[in-house]
Amino acid sequence: MAKPLVLQLGGPIRYNLQQYSQFSQTFDIVEVKDLARPQFKQALSNGTFGQFYAVYRPFWNDGFQMGQWDKELIDLLPSSCKIIAMAGAGFDWIDIDYLSSKGIVYCNGGWGPTEAVGDNAIWHILSTFRNFCWSFKAAASCDKQQFLDAHTNCVLTAFNPMGHTLGIIGMGKIGYRIAEKANKGLAMKIAYYDLFQRPREQERAIEATYYKNLEELLAVSDCVVLATPAFADKFMNRQVFSKFKKGARFVNIARGKLVDTDALVDAINSGHIYAAGLDVFYDEPQVPKQLAELKTVSLTCHNAGGSISTWIFFEKSGMDNISSFYRHGKAVSPVNLGLLNKSKL
Repeated sequence: MAKPLVLQLGGPIRYNLQQYSQFSQTFDIVEVKDLARPQFKQALSNGTFGQFYAVYRPFWNDGFQMGQWDKELIDLLPSSCKIIAMAGAGFDWIDIDYLSSKGIVYCNGGWGPTEAVGDNAIWHILSTFRNFCWSFKAAASCDKQQFLDAHTNCVLTAFNPMGHTLGIIGMGKIGYRIAEKANKGLAMKIAYYDLFQRPREQERAIEATYYKNLEELLAVSDCVVLATPAFADKFMNRQVFSKFKKGARFVNIARGKLVDTDALVDAINSGHIYAAGLDVFYDEPQVPKQLAELKTVSLTCHNAGGSISTWIFFEKSGMDNISSFYRHGKAVSPVNLGLLNKSKL
């Protein structure tokens, strides 16, 4: 009996070689390395890849040459395709509602980047409180005057995070891990805004206060961390930034599309927001110069989840999801079960 086909997008497996060997005993794998969208669409239309059972993308930064998985692309998938497992913690690159209407399970890397993103968020939080970016830029300039200026003046607006309130927008896996690190490691108070309140024992563990109203959260937060999946274009706009405490900090390790860049720059230039730490940007990989030129803004290149540990997990998670769904009818980390159930009504 022929083995089911798996369409693998991107480069070869690098880390979980033994598991991949076992995976290959169950599935025939068709590798697609670098097809651009027109060629990928044509191949799907022609049935070049065969009647594949699953799509597997093991790496976050590879295997995405075909671009957004929208209705146009999803409609070209064969009826044999039952599950898509991709690296990453979000799903903003795929039309999850339409995919669900087709009865296809979608899985991401779930817990994979949680620890790495949490560390990155803490780095940005520290940088915004202690003016580390300003100090770094001055030292890296190799200019004596810049060094002396930072040495003398950074301290005038630098604070220890201890005792300050960290407001987290989005208390999912990553948001909660950031809260743990900030509360236990930096002795910060935790406030959070989310559609759902965490169980009381989880709140007590990190000394967290839940706010049903976003404005109320912003009013008490000395630093606000955006840790929610992408759900609205420019959610953080001028009106939202105007509700921040004067002199508060802002950190984004979520998605660049959630933030109105011009509004953030204006809020920093006006002094309403003192500093920002950004791992993601609206038009990646383009970083706005008006952000790069601000000495109180720390920037990283969408590296928050980028550790070898995360990549190892992404590889493994994709294979685990496909194998489990094939053998037991249940994926390990599906993100659209609720939508799938609705599509059957």
